[in-house]
Amino acid sequence: MYLPPIKYNEPLFRPPSEANSLILQVTIGCSWNKCAFCEMYTSKKFRIRDESEIAKEIDAVKFWNPEIRKVFLADGNAMVLSASRMLKTLDRLRSAFPGLTRISTYSLPGDLRNKSVEELKELKKAGLSLIYVGIETGDDSLLKVINKGETFDSMVGNLAKAKEAGIKISAMILNGLGGKKYSRQHAANSARLINLVEPEFLSTLVLSFPFGVNHFTKRFAGTFQQLDISSLLSELYLFISELRLANSVFRTDHASNYLVLRGNLSRDREKILSDLKSAILHPGTAYLREEWRRGL
Repeated sequence: MYLPPIKYNEPLFRPPSEANSLILQVTIGCSWNKCAFCEMYTSKKFRIRDESEIAKEIDAVKFWNPEIRKVFLADGNAMVLSASRMLKTLDRLRSAFPGLTRISTYSLPGDLRNKSVEELKELKKAGLSLIYVGIETGDDSLLKVINKGETFDSMVGNLAKAKEAGIKISAMILNGLGGKKYSRQHAANSARLINLVEPEFLSTLVLSFPFGVNHFTKRFAGTFQQLDISSLLSELYLFISELRLANSVFRTDHASNYLVLRGNLSRDREKILSDLKSAILHPGTAYLREEWRRGL
């Protein structure tokens, strides 16, 4: 395996679909870093990297492989950078790699608040074509107890600007995030938000506990009762049944999920719901991942 000539500030994270992309850290950590469910960047102090460091890495990678086609800008939310700062990096990348087909990054909805639609259009023109957004939930009550720093309205409003600018959105919802208490409103209000945002890509991940349930519960500003597999699948069923999307690609292929589902939600929604229903009614069948069937 040939690795790019970059010394990364670990840990390093990227979406599954960016497995073959060059990962370029333009920021370190996450500028918010307060969400109750997220441990990804708790070992890091947020900072913006010097432009000179980034330029040197781009030059080194150009020498190593000038045929780079896809770039993912890390860490947690590179879109927190000003539009002018982002443009400098995008211009450097396009100059170094003329065959680029996609530049993408993680973004908080709030990162778009201080960017105008015209600025976002400039970023799109400069090569930024996709942002990955952890929406997590569309329920205002749950957004408060997980300390997301967003509201239903703030997410809808800010993401609408990206859509207007032509930047594609890959949205993520966190299955099981509210436990038993919030499950139904989490599913229903998340679907309501997604219907308004209309992301090109939609995925669900299952809430995980890298430091244990008790650690998460201490950061959760309320009562939390973990959902079992059947309840997680039922919550997912309710969420998908409420979706009304014209052309969104849906996936649950992240390793955290108990059931792998894929399809276009305008064409395949009923098939997805049928597979979910079968898994709920007949646990232990081939619908569920093998490792989870063994644990039932």
